[in-house]
Amino acid sequence: MTLAAWLCSAVTIVSSLVSLGFAVAGHRARNGTGHVSSEYALARSAALVVIAIVAPLTSDAGFIAAAAVAMICVQGLDAVIGARLGNRVKTLGPAATAATNAVALVWLIVVS
Repeated sequence: MTLAAWLCSAVTIVSSLVSLGFAVAGHRARNGTGHVSSEYALARSAALVVIAIVAPLTSDAGFIAAAAVAMICVQGLDAVIGARLGNRVKTLGPAATAATNAVALVWLIVVS
């Protein structure tokens, strides 16, 4: 596997773990109707972690790229939500993560 594939995988895994961490924190903080919604978010975040971890084990650039695209979408949408909330940290953090993952993905595509 190329350095680009490893880097893209690493960024994607870190991104998915951060997303899972926020889902766990959100789940712990919710109650009532919000609790059920946070369980769905937690389930999806856990699935993305599994995909991100399995992708480099396959050494398949397409699988790694698909996992990266999924996390770029998640982090990009998280940045939009952060912007709607008017929270700079919740906007800039996910936006920077999405941009970093996008750069790693482009490098992977170029060398593959």
